[in-house]
Amino acid sequence: MASTGETNRRRSTVSYKTAAIGAASAAAAAAAIFAVRPKDPTFQLVSINLSSFHLNLPVLDLELTLAVHVTNPNIVPVRYSPASVSIFYAGSLLGSAALEAGSQPPLSCSLVYLPARLNGLQLAHHATGILADAARRRMSLDAAVDITGDARLFFWSHRFMLRLESHVLVDPIFLDVIDQDNHSETHLSLSIMQQ
Repeated sequence: MASTGETNRRRSTVSYKTAAIGAASAAAAAAAIFAVRPKDPTFQLVSINLSSFHLNLPVLDLELTLAVHVTNPNIVPVRYSPASVSIFYAGSLLGSAALEAGSQPPLSCSLVYLPARLNGLQLAHHATGILADAARRRMSLDAAVDITGDARLFFWSHRFMLRLESHVLVDPIFLDVIDQDNHSETHLSLSIMQQ
């Protein structure tokens, strides 16, 4: 029969092994959660192209195509609903761009083209400022959009809402992007949609 001291040593050895296994399991679980936590996508306006003029008496609306480089840094694909990007000049709504519903594979980049329309009446209202910007060849625009969608992991989908705000400095003559500051913030729904 084992002595009391030997039994205590076995219990102590078993307790240390159990504690080590528990600590290793907790560290592995924490690492897995850290690896799959959602990361905010990145957006960069690559180019602006004038598509056409649209007569909207008594002024002309401008139709543009915005090319936006989008990166999904997450390990899950995302699907998103259509959204409208609001474009502001000097605090006033100047126009909007249409984001069509779509998807983005995991760990990928893509180029998204957004048709945009700038309101001729608003352009005329800000003509003095726009002409001064054209003379300086620097025009400051802001954009904001709320995008909703879902990220699918195996058989479950998680809803998300992404808020994107951009401040873009463009050359109003050649429509070159000079500088930009983009900020996105993702809010993930804690409820799981099973599909």
